[in-house]
Formats: sequence, C-alpha cells, structure tokens
Amino acid sequence: MNQRPNVVFIITDDQGYGDLACHGNPIINTPHLDQLHAKSTRLTNFHVGPTCAPTRAGIMTGRYCNCTGVWHTIGGRSLLRNDETTMADIFRANGYRTGMFGKWHLGDNYPFRPHNRGFDEALYHGGGGISQTPDYWGNDYFDDTYWRNGVEESFEGYCTDIWFEQATKFIHKHRDQPFFCYIPTNAPHGPFRVPQKYAAPYIDQQVPESRANFYGMITNIDENIGRLRQELEQLEIADNTIFIFMTDNGSAEGCQLDQDQFVINGFNAGMRGKKGSEYEGGHRVPIFLHWPNGGHTSGNEIDDLTANIDLLPTLIDLCNVDPPETADFHGISLASRLRFEINQLTERVIVTDSQRVERPIKWKQSATMNQRWRLINGRELYDILLDPEQRQDLADQHPEVVQDLCQHYENWWDLVSPRFDEECPIIVGSDQEQISLLTSHDWHGQQHAWNQGQIRQGLACNGYWAVDFAHDGEYHFELRRWPKEEDRRLTEGIPGDKIDLYNGGKALELQSATIKIGEYQQTQTISTSDKSVSFTFQLSAGETRLQTYLTDSGGLTIGAYYVYASRI
Repeated sequence: MNQRPNVVFIITDDQGYGDLACHGNPIINTPHLDQLHAKSTRLTNFHVGPTCAPTRAGIMTGRYCNCTGVWHTIGGRSLLRNDETTMADIFRANGYRTGMFGKWHLGDNYPFRPHNRGFDEALYHGGGGISQTPDYWGNDYFDDTYWRNGVEESFEGYCTDIWFEQATKFIHKHRDQPFFCYIPTNAPHGPFRVPQKYAAPYIDQQVPESRANFYGMITNIDENIGRLRQELEQLEIADNTIFIFMTDNGSAEGCQLDQDQFVINGFNAGMRGKKGSEYEGGHRVPIFLHWPNGGHTSGNEIDDLTANIDLLPTLIDLCNVDPPETADFHGISLASRLRFEINQLTERVIVTDSQRVERPIKWKQSATMNQRWRLINGRELYDILLDPEQRQDLADQHPEVVQDLCQHYENWWDLVSPRFDEECPIIVGSDQEQISLLTSHDWHGQQHAWNQGQIRQGLACNGYWAVDFAHDGEYHFELRRWPKEEDRRLTEGIPGDKIDLYNGGKALELQSATIKIGEYQQTQTISTSDKSVSFTFQLSAGETRLQTYLTDSGGLTIGAYYVYASRI
C-alpha cells in the first residue's frame, strides 16, 4: 500500500488573484475551483515572481529565481542553470514517478528540458507559450504537435484538455506507487484562444472579446480540474493526494489599469497592478492545498507571508522525502504551520522583482515585503494591512521602516547577484540531444523574435547564443529563416492577405549568410532556391558564443531565427 502522499500540482499561466469567483469576481464562472477553495487550506498572502519563468524557477528549486539564471522570459535568461536541483529531481530520487504536462518555460534544449531535470515523462510545448518561436510551427492551441521527452507527437483537441487527459493517463498508470504529477497549463496566457462555447457566456454579458476568451480559458481549466478530482476519487487515491492549485503571477487580462496601475475596469480583488508589476497585483496569487489525510479539507486560511520558494522545502517535509545533501533553499518549510503545530510563522522578509533585462538592475521593479509593509523600488512604502490597494505612500512618515527593509534588500542582492554575469549555455553535440534547434527566443541581445508572428513579419533583430560544445569534433550548422516543418526557401514569403501570428509571411531578399563561432567565421551566398545554408566547423569542446547574420542587398541584417546544430 502506498503510504507517502501523491502530489498533483497545478499552476495556471497569467491568471490573477481576482480571476476566480470565490475571490469575489462577479462575472467569471469557476465552480470546481470554488469548491476546491472551500475544501482547502489557502495561503492568502502568497507571493511569486511577476512573470512566468521566474516563478517556475523559484518553485522548482526553492531558491530565489535570480540565483538560478532565470530572471527573464526570453533572451537566454529563462534557462534554469544546469547545476540547480529541481523538485522533480528530488521526488524521483526518493522513489516517486514524476510527470509534467504543459508549459515548462525553463529551457527547450539539453540540459534544460523537463525530462533532463527529473521528470520521467514530460509532454510540453516550446518556449513560454504556444505559438512562440521555439514551439512547433503553426501550433494554435487546437490539434497541435508537442514534444514528449523530446520527441514530436501530434494530438487532436484543445491544449488544456490534452494536458489534463495525458496527466490522467499518467496517474492511472502509477496509481499504485507514489507519484508527482505537475500540470503547468499555458492557458490563460495569450493569445486568448478557446473553444467558442467557453467564451460565449461572457460575450453575452458584454465582456470585451479578449477578456471573454481569457475568462473562457479559465472556465475550461476549471472544468478539467473538476474531472481530474473526480478521477482521483474514483481511483480511491484522493485522500492520500496533496492537490495544489496556484497561479504564476498577476492577471494578464482580467482588469485594465491607469498610468499609476490602479484598476479602472475589470476585477483585481482590490489590488494595484497586474502581471509584470511590483505592486501587489503583480505577484500575490491564489494557492489552495487540499489533502484529506493531512487534514486540509475545511477551508482554513493562513495569512502569514509566504512565497513560491517555500513550496519545495514544504513538500519535502509533508511527503517525508530526503533533500539532497547540497540543498540550499532560500524558502522555508511551512509544514509545521500546515500541521497546525504553530499558530504563526516567525516574522520574515521576502523580496520579489521583475527583471526583464539581460543583467538585473538593482532595485528594478522590486517589492521588499514583511507581514505589514511593502517597500516598492526602494522608495515607496505601503502599509498593506491598512492600505491593500497601495494608495498612500508612507515612506516619509516611517523612515526607520524604509531603512530596515532597504538593508534586507541589500542582503538579498548580495545573495542573488554573484552569478549575474554567467550565462547558461546550451550544450551542442551531446548524446542526449543529437540535433540542437537553437531559436531566436533564446539568443542574448537587445531584441528578439520570440513569437511566430515576428518570424512571419521578418523582424529585424539579432543576438548570440551561449553554447557549450560537448566534444572535440566536426560540427554541422544549418541556418534557416523558417523552421524545417514550414519547408520554405530562405527568401520566400507565405501567401496571404495579412501577416499576423498565424497567417502570411514576409518575403526577404536575403543574399548572404554568415556564421560566427568564437573566433571562427564563414560566409556563403544565398541562392533564391535555398531553404537553408549549411556550414561545417572543426571545433574544440567548451563554452563559446554562436551568432548568425542573414544580409539582404540593402545591407539589412537579421539573425537566422532557426539554427539546427549537430556533431557529425
């Protein structure tokens, strides 16, 4: 008989604290999540990163994301350092079967892919969302092609339904042994696409179309959560399963803000800011924990200051698994609080920030928090207990609080900053990934073609990839404007009356292709019949930088959006 609890961990993408009926939203329909809310322990003062990948890095490692190499969503700064140990690594090392289904967003190449980071089975799309550059070309949420442990596999149906269907199959397969099932949905991240039947009720209420689709995506998630919970009951494993629901940052579409980030329409549970913001609405999110065998069924609320970095040490304790000897968590275990052994956590300070840049900038979009106070960007101070909407800046009235929180931030900066200048290289030529597809989503630079609409537009941008050649030897590089599955010539456009995320494509009069790898460089002429341009180099093992240049007759240069690299 399986004694250790199973874990089902669901995290949705861009759904804010206010995007739930049980949190007071007067429009959205989330009956299954409302029921889960009523029968769970809720952490009501729980904080994450203001954007996707940073939140995930903190969850997976129990460490501040800025320490792990992940502080952006693109640009080579969403890759989780190879020397980090993940939640899945730890569960697998302790005998759990591990599976993930949905959005990974911590790297699409070896050694960063989910099945390289502790998951026995991983089904996932590319990049930070469906239709982004690393994703399979033409994916549009319906009848898409995803990767299962690095191998392409096509599906029929809507993306969220597929994640839950595949997760359910994983649970059925491993119901007689402890399992860790991670379901990070890409919904309701934009583009806001959902079967019409889910959006229609909101459109009927005169909700703007994008928000109606956004809410419809959440209602679809809600429906899937209801089905999954019913499956757990039918398998008679619900009582011994820790069932977690949370979201990854503030709302993307549930409200509209003015220039000061106050809500002017929509619903945000009385908070200032939304996705990407240093204010409360950017990083305070819902989290529900339901676990009958652990006593979490009655709707208890814990308002102590907590964060995503606490989840891994907490689950280690609740599941009685052994952490690695090298564990260096920044979060704390909440197990004693969840077991009702203590009434309150010790006072603490937590920092979150939004660093969508190549190298983090001190104080940038930061919130330094204790139970009562929020210090924003090192300057503004808010009493969150009396002023939850953060309207009255009290920095001048409480300089001693500002000084104290500033010192905590300084200590935090010293903790997270030593490796800011390090890059997370993609390993090329390994046995684990025989052909490495490098995309413009992950190059370092000032501008990135990070979604497929920008590829179609022929966005003028360039950057370099940080790479690590696994062995000495001969390497082959194939430069493309379009991915292989599109199978078009470098100079060719895609016919259509318009060019957007899913339609058309601009023709480019490209004439030459150059590749630079460290100190080596080669150039070739592009023929109008070429679908790609290939180069071969004799290279030594080790880290370096790789950059490409596609140039037209007028001197315009872009990077090759797709490079297929392999060791011969």
